[in-house]
Amino acid sequence: MFLKQLSVSNFKNYESQKIEFDAQIISLTGKNGMGKTNLLDAIYYLSFTRSAINASDQQNIRYGEPFFFTKGVISRDGKAHKLQCTYEVSSGKTFLVDNKPLEKLSLHIGEFPVVMLSPNDTDLVREWSELRRKFFDGLLCQIDRDYLNCLIRYNHYLKQRNALLKAGSRDRLPDTHLLDQYDQELLNNGKLLWSKRKEFLKSFSPVFLERYQELAGKETVFIRYITDYDKKDPETGLKESRQKDILMQRTTFGVHRDDFEFLLGKNALKKSGSQGQQKSFVIALRLAQFEIVKMNKGFKPILLLDDIFDKLDDARISHLTSMISNRYFGQIFITDARPERTSTLVGHLDEKVQIFNVENGVVVPQPA
Repeated sequence: MFLKQLSVSNFKNYESQKIEFDAQIISLTGKNGMGKTNLLDAIYYLSFTRSAINASDQQNIRYGEPFFFTKGVISRDGKAHKLQCTYEVSSGKTFLVDNKPLEKLSLHIGEFPVVMLSPNDTDLVREWSELRRKFFDGLLCQIDRDYLNCLIRYNHYLKQRNALLKAGSRDRLPDTHLLDQYDQELLNNGKLLWSKRKEFLKSFSPVFLERYQELAGKETVFIRYITDYDKKDPETGLKESRQKDILMQRTTFGVHRDDFEFLLGKNALKKSGSQGQQKSFVIALRLAQFEIVKMNKGFKPILLLDDIFDKLDDARISHLTSMISNRYFGQIFITDARPERTSTLVGHLDEKVQIFNVENGVVVPQPA
């Protein structure tokens, strides 16, 4: 897969910009805050129909403007495809593939996959379970259409059930007949999500462990799947939690509470792992994501490396550079605030490299 062209308008700090790409390795250099990450996010939009950074589409509109769009030309399987994501304050979001609008945005997920590695990925280790769950959900949605559809249905009925619980009070209990219907939908879809997550981790873990040990040596690391469904029969668990749910006004049992525990040996990585071990862990997660997507799709996803060299030691930089040299990846976009470092890293590669300087939302080609 190869991004040939990227255009943005009113996207974050970009008024209007069009860039042509003809190399496997694209370097975006410039000081922090100039818009390098925003370009990667524009590419991310073309794959996921949403931002990797901002939860709200409206937050990505250039200040004072009523809309934004990001569009690109991507070659896949020898054919060029035109993709465009537009968001207007007045009418919402539309997505075009080869000039035809998508009826459902979910239909696009996994068609043009990208993998993004950023400094904030260490939050996967340090922060709450929702981030880890979203990582694995996002990966599974890229390679398994049934999983994606099931997750959409589960989240829909979870939202409906929580709204019903919140509508109740001490004097007026929720409609139990409707609650029964929502419970059945949560169980039907929750069981499938639970099963697929367990099976996926069996195939993901060996790939992840191999990537981690390439980066950090022969340390033993694990990913443990933690779910309510392993603690109690799903039907029993949801039934027994109903009174608590009514009091709490939210659903307290189910796969929406699942977590993935990251372990170094027998200990939690976030407590016992050094900064270097945590960085190696999340890099290995992303490299394993890349490998799994490649295996399932039959082609290499686009790789977005956002300012990661500033957070890595020489050994890890050397390993990633070696993987790039050996053509392990396909097309790569690299952002770096230190252009001299990028020049050193890519200067000896056989692959063609394009270098662009980014300053205040303006992209200027530089000599390679």
